[in-house]
Amino acid sequence: MTRNPLLAALALTLAFAAVADDAEARPRPRAGKSFEANKTFGLGLELGQPSGLTGKYFLSQDRALQFGVGTIYHWRERDGLNLYLDYLFHPVSLASNPTFELPLYFGIGGRLWDVDDYSRNSRYNDTFALGLHVPVGIAFDFNNVPLDIFIQLAFVLDFYTGDYYRDVYGDLNFSVGVRYWFN
Repeated sequence: MTRNPLLAALALTLAFAAVADDAEARPRPRAGKSFEANKTFGLGLELGQPSGLTGKYFLSQDRALQFGVGTIYHWRERDGLNLYLDYLFHPVSLASNPTFELPLYFGIGGRLWDVDDYSRNSRYNDTFALGLHVPVGIAFDFNNVPLDIFIQLAFVLDFYTGDYYRDVYGDLNFSVGVRYWFN
């Protein structure tokens, strides 16, 4: 599969960052070790499984929606377009200092994968998988600049369509990413 979606995602992210007003990260009130978001909407890039554009929107101090649009390559010679949407909980900050917070997060959501199979048997092409997406991760959420860097592991349980795939397939996806926060 070509990397054109990745280049388009990179160009879109850079364009947003170039035209956006400088966002200021707000100070966080500290009461115990619970995490409280000081940003609302971020957009950036994710590399790994999947690779592409990622975004996050905080609905409250510790709850957020996370989405991704990109490509995924699977070790069984499969790749394709990957879309996901997760509902995240941020129950605790593992570390807190004046420069950053380190929240732990987990969530549940779904994904859609347009599977292309390049193995010996070409009849596996053009199959879709609908999946359960369960991410767990940490984010280096900077206080003084509108950026965060995250590391994420997601359990995926895919339900394939078509006559040639198993009905259900489980996998682990690992990714890292960076987001620019607009507000």
